[in-house]
Amino acid sequence: MIRTYKGIAPQLSEGVYIDDSAVLVGDITIGKDSSVWPLVAARGDVNYIKIGDRTNVQDGSVLHLTRKSATNPEGYPLIIGDDVTVGHKVMLHGCKLGNRILVGMGAIVMDNVTVEDDVIIGGGALVPPNKVLASGYLYVGSPVKQARPLTEQERAFLKISAQNYVELKEEYLQEG
Repeated sequence: MIRTYKGIAPQLSEGVYIDDSAVLVGDITIGKDSSVWPLVAARGDVNYIKIGDRTNVQDGSVLHLTRKSATNPEGYPLIIGDDVTVGHKVMLHGCKLGNRILVGMGAIVMDNVTVEDDVIIGGGALVPPNKVLASGYLYVGSPVKQARPLTEQERAFLKISAQNYVELKEEYLQEG
């Protein structure tokens, strides 16, 4: 379901797939060939959500943001880069994710977190507010800790994972 909020409707680029059971509200922009899967809830009401190209947001994930206020004039929008895989039941709240990232199932990424390019966040991880996750590492745990550098195979897999979902959403779009 795609809904407006205060006259602002989600904007979808070419080739985007949105499952019928997903709910997208308000100021949301989704880039080319991205996909939003069953039971995702994304509310662009008190700030905005921007999702890049070839990014997939998997089943049951929640995307939200932080309101603008006197103490935080810009609030914290949710910005997700290109070629990002957001696993099942992930919570992203007012954070910024770079490119080629995998967020494992059930992870929580909180306000004002910056995740640089080429990062894997393990399933069930909790990334507390205001953290910066440096490029090229695996992060695990609650609270999250840098575990080790990514291998070349893991780095390559980040784009493969995103491409797998581009191909899958194409199959869904062809089915109508």
